Amino acid sequence: MNNSVRNTARLLGAGLRALLVLTVVCGVLYPLLVTGVAQAAFPGKANGSEVTSHGKVVGSSLLGQRYDKGTDRNGDPVPDLRFFQPRPSAGLGSNRTNGVNPRYDLQVSGAGNQGATNTDLVKAVSERKKWVSETYGVPLSQVPADAVTSSGSGLDPDISPAYARLQADRVAKENRLPADRVRRLVEDHTDGRTLGFMGEPRVNVLELNIALKDLAHRQGKG
Repeated sequence: MNNSVRNTARLLGAGLRALLVLTVVCGVLYPLLVTGVAQAAFPGKANGSEVTSHGKVVGSSLLGQRYDKGTDRNGDPVPDLRFFQPRPSAGLGSNRTNGVNPRYDLQVSGAGNQGATNTDLVKAVSERKKWVSETYGVPLSQVPADAVTSSGSGLDPDISPAYARLQADRVAKENRLPADRVRRLVEDHTDGRTLGFMGEPRVNVLELNIALKDLAHRQGKG
């Protein structure tokens, strides 16, 4: 009996010591090491890829956001055409009408489950395509796919160069800027394929709009 108690106590003691050591190593030392390496080697990415403008954090280069000037009578956002608009956000989430997230709500992300033959999706894409065509004065055939569809996450921060160029003249008009200057901004903020072969060329909407706002400010002062 005494041997059994001593063996049990010894096993419990060994288990507690192992728990303590593993907690310190895996729960304290390892996270501190990884955090330290990340902060030293990749401080921007480690801190959320924050984007600043005039010393103020205005967003993340990894997350899209809307540029609106309020809502309409139905409570739907009204795009502010002084800024370049992102692609639609319609991933997982909820609102009062259709069970999707159209407003870059950062609490949730993910793709919807609507297929190409889903009537709600077809209707939404058709309406969005018509809006883009009428707003920016281009034929329906020239509306890029990313202008009318959301990304897999619903939070894509980028748009295609084609969609950015399509918006350039209207954005220039709204800001009373020379159209060629705004088009040049688009070209300057177009990133090529990663490592030259991965993905597609893209334009980060937040960074482009920051540059646009700075250009408009300089023109106003001039």
